[in-house]
Amino acid sequence: MDSGVNSLRHESRRMGGRNPHEAHRVATPLELLFDLTFATSFSLAASQLADALAAGRFMAALLGFSFASFAICWAWINFSWFSSAYDTDDWIFRIVTMVQMVGVLVLAIGLPRMFASIERGQHLDNSVMVLGYVIMRLALVFQWLRAAKQDPPRRRVCLTYAATISIAQVGWVVQIVVRLSTLAAIVLGAVLVLIEMAGPVLAERHAGGTPWHAHHIAERYGLFAIIALGEGVVGTVAALSAVIDRQGWTLDAVLVGIAGMGLTFGMWWVYYLVPSGEILQRHRNRASVWGYVQILIVTSIVATGAGLHVAASFIERKADITPMAAMLAVAVPVVLFLALLHALHYFLVRRFRLTDAWLLISSIGVGMISVMAALSGISTAACLVLLAFAPAVTILAYEQRGYQAATLAN
Repeated sequence: MDSGVNSLRHESRRMGGRNPHEAHRVATPLELLFDLTFATSFSLAASQLADALAAGRFMAALLGFSFASFAICWAWINFSWFSSAYDTDDWIFRIVTMVQMVGVLVLAIGLPRMFASIERGQHLDNSVMVLGYVIMRLALVFQWLRAAKQDPPRRRVCLTYAATISIAQVGWVVQIVVRLSTLAAIVLGAVLVLIEMAGPVLAERHAGGTPWHAHHIAERYGLFAIIALGEGVVGTVAALSAVIDRQGWTLDAVLVGIAGMGLTFGMWWVYYLVPSGEILQRHRNRASVWGYVQILIVTSIVATGAGLHVAASFIERKADITPMAAMLAVAVPVVLFLALLHALHYFLVRRFRLTDAWLLISSIGVGMISVMAALSGISTAACLVLLAFAPAVTILAYEQRGYQAATLAN
């Protein structure tokens, strides 16, 4: 009885680093709760992107979404890698994680304000968004300093992380207190992004890096991708509702439902064709590039959901864009997603086959056909069905030739 009571207490524990070869390592309930705050952020970012695209404000949409996506993804990535290496699940770790969750919500609140400032074209008003980001990052600095103190063999690694994060936060604070033009803010932001991304590269060179768990981190990214895919489900519902409200239960309504869910399901299937955990366990030095490419992959997934929202607005005749532009809003992120996964597969497996090139060309071709079909006057619903075959091409080919066996043989 006493042991059971003690197991429910979350007393302070030493951050000595987790075992990178720990068996049955899976995401914790706290990590899953943390992810929910990012679902909210993605939802707001996708909504703002869809509104801007539907209004024909393409440059504002791309700039705003790029800035928002990096902040959201990078904050999640840093927490997840730290947690994979140093999650003690004591009361200190839990409270600091809660502070980071507060930062995520503050960041989400600031997204509409940031998008609106870009559309006005005067100065980039990202103060609230950056404030939320800084809250998250300063909480993470505390975690790294704690790990540096309690894990002496990796003290230099942890201090490198803490130093690069702190330097970058000084620059982000400047964006909060100084009224910068949009161009100046973008230039400063680009420099700060480079500093942020250089941190892990520099830190992991010391003492073998942090003891992150390959299968755990692969699972965490998979769950993050599923959160992003949730926007595809929401976008499907929005497009389906638009058809039903305008036309009732027609053939177009059925086609939109099939296309939206088929596209989302197909992207999910393709994502999990890459056995990242197995490869990273054997080749830990490939983790940095793998993790950075994942930022673009998740961003393209969220953008696909936003594109489905744009298609819904076009169907309702609430979008000031052409049919071709409406389809491009969906087709471009889908093609980008597939291209990135093909590139990631090659990077991890280090094996290139002619069929891989043909698969990518075929997927891009399907995306182009769907856009050209919209240009020729075919309904948006039918064009979305065509686009849903883009991931299906890769799925059918890899499943037929035994993707897993071919990959793990390397």
